[in-house]
Amino acid sequence: MADPSSYRPRPGEIPDSPGVYRFRDEHRRVIYVGKAKSLRQRLANYFQDLANLHPRTRTMVTTAASVEWTVVSTEVEALQLEYSWIKEYDPRFNVKYRDDKSYPYLAVTMNEEFPRVQVMRGQKKKGVRYFGPYGHAWAIRDTVDLLLRVFPVRTCSAGVFKNAARTGRPCLLGYIDKCSAPCVERISPEDHRELADEFCDFMAGRTGTYLRRLERQMGEAAEDMEYERAARLRDDIGALKKAMEKSAVVLADATDADLIAVAEDELEAAVQIFHVRGGRVRGQRGWVTDKVEEITTGALVEHALQQLYGEESGDAVPKEVLVPALPDPVEPVQQWLTDRRGSGVSLRIPQRGDKKALMETVQRNAQQALVLHKTKRASDLTTRSRALEEIAEALDLDSAPLRIECYDISHLQGDDVVASMVVFEDGLARKSEYRRFQIKGFRGQDDVRSMHEVITRRFRRYLAEKERTGRAAEPGADGRALTDGPALKDDDGRPKRFAYPPQLVVVDGGQPQVAAAQRALDELGIDDIAVCGLAKRLEEVWVPREDDPVVLPRTSEGLYLLQRVRDEAHRFAITYQRTKRAKRFRAGPLDDVPGLGETRKQALIKHFGSVKKLRSATIDQICEVPGIGRKTAETVAVALAGAAPAAPAVNTATGEIMDDEDGAPETTADALGESVSAGTPDERRGQER
Repeated sequence: MADPSSYRPRPGEIPDSPGVYRFRDEHRRVIYVGKAKSLRQRLANYFQDLANLHPRTRTMVTTAASVEWTVVSTEVEALQLEYSWIKEYDPRFNVKYRDDKSYPYLAVTMNEEFPRVQVMRGQKKKGVRYFGPYGHAWAIRDTVDLLLRVFPVRTCSAGVFKNAARTGRPCLLGYIDKCSAPCVERISPEDHRELADEFCDFMAGRTGTYLRRLERQMGEAAEDMEYERAARLRDDIGALKKAMEKSAVVLADATDADLIAVAEDELEAAVQIFHVRGGRVRGQRGWVTDKVEEITTGALVEHALQQLYGEESGDAVPKEVLVPALPDPVEPVQQWLTDRRGSGVSLRIPQRGDKKALMETVQRNAQQALVLHKTKRASDLTTRSRALEEIAEALDLDSAPLRIECYDISHLQGDDVVASMVVFEDGLARKSEYRRFQIKGFRGQDDVRSMHEVITRRFRRYLAEKERTGRAAEPGADGRALTDGPALKDDDGRPKRFAYPPQLVVVDGGQPQVAAAQRALDELGIDDIAVCGLAKRLEEVWVPREDDPVVLPRTSEGLYLLQRVRDEAHRFAITYQRTKRAKRFRAGPLDDVPGLGETRKQALIKHFGSVKKLRSATIDQICEVPGIGRKTAETVAVALAGAAPAAPAVNTATGEIMDDEDGAPETTADALGESVSAGTPDERRGQER
């Protein structure tokens, strides 16, 4: 625990101007990022009597070992830089809202030649239009099923689309008129894109135009005595109205707005967001966060706005954002939102009418979310703390192992030997810290030797980063610690990898693997990291230089946590091993051509249709492919001439030998992997570690 006075800047060194500051710990890891209108006044608050600080602020300043700052011109720049650094460094003491689930969106892939409507989760992609988020994926599918009657946009995957185009037969949706079947050219790419645009307009709230148009067409069809067409249009209108009823009107003036409500106590806060488009609630989401410092409701709202709109632009930022409290000051935040939208954004507190009533509903949702989270978190946090304490007691550690790293080796009968490293912090998986290794020191099957190599490589990197960081943190001429420098960052400016040591290393295995891991640490001169192993058969915990294992009770939370860590390492390792094996099986003669990347390989196959036809092509014919010069064409021709022709594909259902000219599908890695791992499921699991 550091004394804040040991790294307190000298009087007068801190500028009295807007900026962003970072606190770092002894390993140079950024643990807190903040912004200030006046850096001097803001940082002075951290270096007062510890008894006057908020408990979490006191923990932060005593964990830190240095502070640094960057001066900017305006408060808007400070807001943007703070968001960027929080996203890059993921500081442990910053307010970070956690989604209580992975929300599904209705997405339209406008970046494809034939846009596709589908359910998407996770990170948003450029060129894709999103609607939502929705509470459940089935709600999206129900809505899409209704709208496809009127807007028959493609919904199939790329594989289904290509297969239909190859055979000339559409899928079932094409036959029942819920897809316009662009795969068989029933509709042109331009008309299909126009259909997708109309679908997006309807989802964005512009519904009246399409309803009036269909009603007019229905009337015209009835006048012309085309009663079947009129009946279909009547059903289409009913489908649209039913889809609209799924999101009730909450604001009569067709407002586009986001409403944000906050429920909080001394320790945590819950945020609920309602997305209103065209007067209807089109999406809802909720976040929770620990209050790691003394923070106002306005500051919580500001952090929520950063997370909500930090990656958005244009219409994704609505004209109106309604909040329970305004950030202080509000002008920089409002200007930042305006810049992201490209036009004016109103950030305000609703005072009366429908918007205030809706805000009360959002507030009730936030309060219920906080109560529900408290109920889950109390048990979860208590259990994790007890598990860490039990591990520390069983292994005779000085303190609870807040960072645990677990390693596992995976291979298939000695081939494609790989290793995994998973990280758990405070009893929770930290997937951004996971790492994968290829065993390079030898070939063959030797788990003990592989474990020694992996531990050596990981902690050799740690010592190298520690040495560089130590040199960069030596006092400068003015007595202050030097801050940013090339030794502290990768080439892309991100923090160094493998720079932070665990308190406990867990290996998947028994006494031999544990001895190998401990020997690797001893050879590197590391004596402050504990090692243990968890053997699968009896779930025994092995420690170095002990002939007998540590046996934890089967009901022990500590044993359960070690099992979860071990199983996650095994899952991560075997996934990587299968990926490598599949890639090896998919390898073809073009993979050995130097300087030929994936894009040009695909261009060659697309141009000639198959490797067989490419092999018989002349150099001049290969040069006709865009991006392929004569030198590359000669290299390709030589490589294919020296490679043995691939074996013909076999239809495993009929035994028929299929020539690739007949449109035989490319042999998949899964099929080849199945032939290699022949046998019963239990036998295959025994072969594959």
